[in-house]
Amino acid sequence: MYTTRVSGRVNAPRPAVYRALVSADAIARWRVPPGMRGEVHEFEAREGGRFRVSLTYDAPDAVGKSAAHTDTYHGSFARLVPDEMVVEVLEFEAEDPALRGTMTMTTTLTDADGGGTDVLVVHEGVPDAVPAADNEAGARWALTRLARFVS
Repeated sequence: MYTTRVSGRVNAPRPAVYRALVSADAIARWRVPPGMRGEVHEFEAREGGRFRVSLTYDAPDAVGKSAAHTDTYHGSFARLVPDEMVVEVLEFEAEDPALRGTMTMTTTLTDADGGGTDVLVVHEGVPDAVPAADNEAGARWALTRLARFVS
């Protein structure tokens, strides 16, 4: 297992960024990678609240972690600090033991010098079966999409 850290600046105030992290509608729009479509099955944005999301590849030859063309993950919100932090504990719904295990994703929001919000996303406990470069690229892509979504 490994840890990935990705940071960036968003040209929006912390409350707007935080709302995008705790809204099922927003998650369905900005957290879905290119070449995939998303479905939010469950989403209770409160400490202890559960979520479940599926991402399905558009390409018929793409291989998913949970089904032929789909990655599904579920988890809960471990900590929510309005306008400051979201801690999600999640795991893939996968048959492959190499993809199992609990991961923690912590998103921290701070005021940026000159305006906007600095966002730090830390993924901890990522299974080694998920290539680190892919995880980092996906996190950077999501941060870019988040910035566009809230700007």
